[in-house]
Amino acid sequence: MQVLKQIVIVVGAAAIGSAAFQAVAGNWLLALVVGVAGAVLMLLAYAWAIRTTEHRAPVEVGLAGAGRATGLGVLIGMLSFSAVIASIALGGGYHVESGSVTAAIGLVGMVAAGAVAEEVMFRGLLLRLVEKRTGTWVALLVSSVLFGAMHITNPDASVLGLVMIALTGGAMLGAAYIATRTLWAPIGLHIGWNFAGAGIFGTVVSGGDMPSGLLEGVASGPAILTGGDFGPEGSIYALLVCTVVTASYLVLARKRGNIRPSRRRAARIPSTTTV
Repeated sequence: MQVLKQIVIVVGAAAIGSAAFQAVAGNWLLALVVGVAGAVLMLLAYAWAIRTTEHRAPVEVGLAGAGRATGLGVLIGMLSFSAVIASIALGGGYHVESGSVTAAIGLVGMVAAGAVAEEVMFRGLLLRLVEKRTGTWVALLVSSVLFGAMHITNPDASVLGLVMIALTGGAMLGAAYIATRTLWAPIGLHIGWNFAGAGIFGTVVSGGDMPSGLLEGVASGPAILTGGDFGPEGSIYALLVCTVVTASYLVLARKRGNIRPSRRRAARIPSTTTV
């Protein structure tokens, strides 16, 4: 019942934010304002859900260090996507045609709302709750697979694209949460990656129908190198870059003692008492 209440609260907040954003689609300024407001609503809804159902402080969205963690995540996300685009461009698979500054500004709101909603649901709820029973590794696998499967409704989704988004985005964002134990790092990472993709380089993001931003990129060449209709996230370059980022976060998580065993295994570990 506790989990059901949490799901109802965050899904309800996401639905309200999505409906509001659809109502202002086409107006870049309203898209920015409504998108950011929708992101804030999701965070408040999640915090309220945790307080009322688990009766604890929602430390994973606590404000202490939130700005720094989010900003660093945005930087890592943008640099990571830029590395993917640079690799594709060096092979002649990325070309620029045109772009729009106002469209890029409007995309900030759209990207923020989408990233926060997905992180709250897939890392804040799914990964965290599954981890309590199964441990970190199974929870990371489950949340990554379901994160990839969620994109099946996108217009240009493909089997290869869904597998790649699970291996890249799902694993990388999950690892960021595990390493920091807050949602700010994966939220920033998610925003930075998606905004770089659509808002700066004007590429398709996860096979979705998203307007271009500062640039309008055109990809050409084998899908394994460019991602094809699914976008650069479906390319081998994205897999390589995200694997490096994911591994780095998991190494950090292990150093911090954030890798947790399953409930059954934890029960078998003998406790030690210091006198």
